[in-house]
Amino acid sequence: MTSPAGRPTGARANQRALQEAIKHLIVERGLAAGAPLPTESELSAELGVSRHPLREAMKALQALGIVDIRHGYGTYVGSVPLSGLEAGLAFRGALSVRGDRADIRDLLEIREVLESGLVDRVLAARDQIDLGALEEHVSAMEREAGHGRYAPERDWAFHETLYRPLGNQLVLELLQVFWRVFNTLDEQLPRADGTPEATAGWHRRILEALRAADEPALRAAVVEHFAGIRSRVRGQPGS
Repeated sequence: MTSPAGRPTGARANQRALQEAIKHLIVERGLAAGAPLPTESELSAELGVSRHPLREAMKALQALGIVDIRHGYGTYVGSVPLSGLEAGLAFRGALSVRGDRADIRDLLEIREVLESGLVDRVLAARDQIDLGALEEHVSAMEREAGHGRYAPERDWAFHETLYRPLGNQLVLELLQVFWRVFNTLDEQLPRADGTPEATAGWHRRILEALRAADEPALRAAVVEHFAGIRSRVRGQPGS
């Protein structure tokens, strides 16, 4: 049901208001992830609602990762994972790959802007980055490429090793979401015979530029990496 102005009314609006009230309570009390929430009875009394709508609101917030319901123990503040974002982007990507691929191009642009913007921070953290682990991941990608195979687990491990020392967990989680979405679409994008070799080569050049602490070369390698992915999205894997 909606009002004449188009605003939701009735049970749906009440549920949304209740969920917002619970989130407001968490924020106002400064409860961190893992902190226990008041009991169901206490919340019912404080928010002025019966147990049934409260339980429905909690289920909805649990689906978002905002609360964590542990049966037999209580309800706690959740860690709010990005799984919901990932599922939504993966679904949009699956639709886009069968259409004009606009959403995929947009997502790639966001990822490129984010990773290109991290070049200076990566160089500043160079001493904390495990170059040996990066070499191991690239070498494994090259070996697999020699057999015409792509090594996705090594691809992500390379990026995780590169960005984890920056100390920004949210950036790392966002990059992982973007990477996973593209990985799920990988088989549906055009692929040339040399795609695994090209992918390994992009990562090799990023590593060598980082080893040399060469900022222009590192930026160029990151740009090349995304240009290669973009060519596949455009349907030109050999470009």
